[in-house]
Amino acid sequence: MHIVIMGCGRVGSALAQTLEQQGHTVAVIDQDPTAFRRLGPGFGGRRVTGVGFDQDTLREAGIEEAGAFAAVSSGDNSNIISARVAREMFGVENVAARIYDPRRAEVYQRLGIPTVATVRWTADQMLRRLLPSGAEPLWRDPTGGVQLAEVHASAKWVGHKISKLQEETGVRVAFLTRLGEAILPTSQTVLQEGDLVHVMMRADDVEKVEAAFAQGPEEESGH
Repeated sequence: MHIVIMGCGRVGSALAQTLEQQGHTVAVIDQDPTAFRRLGPGFGGRRVTGVGFDQDTLREAGIEEAGAFAAVSSGDNSNIISARVAREMFGVENVAARIYDPRRAEVYQRLGIPTVATVRWTADQMLRRLLPSGAEPLWRDPTGGVQLAEVHASAKWVGHKISKLQEETGVRVAFLTRLGEAILPTSQTVLQEGDLVHVMMRADDVEKVEAAFAQGPEEESGH
């Protein structure tokens, strides 16, 4: 996947190096050309000097082929504007913005831009939003037979009840993270866009569950 990162500070440079090591192609945008020194001589991706919400700068960074965009500069406003440009103008599916003010984070989540507040910052959280496929194990029981995992649900599940998700995938939904808050769903709870789904499942069923979450509900044609 090609990934564009705005901001070459400690977080942006660490993210760029990690993603490149994982085999992705990476372009990093920063207004200050000296910031690219943090990437080190071994970095093979693009270094683009400019403002991350400028469309020409984004095009130079390969935004039109990008599968993900991370806005991790030091300014909340720049991060959110560039994340919205990437999502709305260029249709990038996996977009995440780093936010310093946690009170703003919820507002931005409502715009459909996943945010990572610096207070709870980990590079893992940002990676999880940029590369959302599959299941991320969070806990395993001592026998290793059952695990709690965050599973990426396809947008096709949005608007369907948790009970349907459980029935078709064979998992038990433990909790959802919605707008940064954990909620305990009932069988009537409906999945909303941006929800992170945490499920209990048998370790042997991980691949089957990932496939069912990615595929969406069975009777799509009835809508």
